[in-house]
Amino acid sequence: MDKQDNVFVFAEQCGEGIRNATLQLLGKGRELADRLGGKVFAILPGYGVRKYADMLIRFGADEVILVDDPVLKDYTTEPYAQAVCQVCNSYLPAIVLFGATAIGRDLAPRVSSRLGTGLTADCTRLEISDDGQFLMTRPAFGGNLMATIICKRRPAMSTVRPGVMRALEENEGREGIVTDYKPDFDTSRFKVRLVRRVPKEKKCVDIASARVLVSGGRGVGNREGFEMLRKLADILHGEVSSSRAMVDAGVMPHDCQVGQTGKTVRPSLYIAVGISGAVQHLAGMEESDFIIAINKDKDAPIFKVADLGVVGDLNKIIPMLTERLDERSCGRK
Repeated sequence: MDKQDNVFVFAEQCGEGIRNATLQLLGKGRELADRLGGKVFAILPGYGVRKYADMLIRFGADEVILVDDPVLKDYTTEPYAQAVCQVCNSYLPAIVLFGATAIGRDLAPRVSSRLGTGLTADCTRLEISDDGQFLMTRPAFGGNLMATIICKRRPAMSTVRPGVMRALEENEGREGIVTDYKPDFDTSRFKVRLVRRVPKEKKCVDIASARVLVSGGRGVGNREGFEMLRKLADILHGEVSSSRAMVDAGVMPHDCQVGQTGKTVRPSLYIAVGISGAVQHLAGMEESDFIIAINKDKDAPIFKVADLGVVGDLNKIIPMLTERLDERSCGRK
């Protein structure tokens, strides 16, 4: 590594506060910077976003580079790309991390292209080797193998799937620096203007933030089967998710899909119902704290990652489990 061994994290906000993906990246950035002997910087673009700077410090940033400008009030690619590129050219970071969100996936390739460096997309693991190399691991060939990539240029850049990394515990007493940065915008390149926002109707909650997930696969079969799972999830104060098979079948929306082409989740409890356990699905949930698998096939791969496995007919087991939990819940009231 160069002597500039600092890790930069793009702090994503959209007028709704700092995204969880950013807090997770700060936690990983802290780990990487400690290995390198460097610092963690958060790049915070927007307008009226100074109020978020202290939060970024409490979650691991040593310094927040505040790029507060009316031009950045709403996200559009060109102004944000100019701002982030100018910050990188001024500070010469070793590593720059983006969340693999809609904004991160749009912004990161533009920034990497303008900086003349590489970008490893959709990473699930980041680490520093014993000889100081930054190793970026991502699934390849549909999740059938994991590729570890090294970028020889600086800064090395990657987008990271939300839910893969862990955020640090918030440290109320942590101190850091907030530095104002004023970019020199080339407004002649601003070709896109935001006319209005039309909120998308959400068909599914954010499963990546759920503490309990009851997830259904092909074995659940249909919408009636998922209603059965919903009753169990409600008792457990959790949410319902699914495998890709049920999304492809039109039973569940894509926002509720767990796996390589869906979301990565790390709940305290993950109940896999009627899910065989293809590697693409396991990539999205195997880091859950406790996994319960229910499947009639005793040889299903899901049992290899499960902490508790139940072999049997889910149509009998789920109603019985739901009834028993409901009785216990009523008994505590």
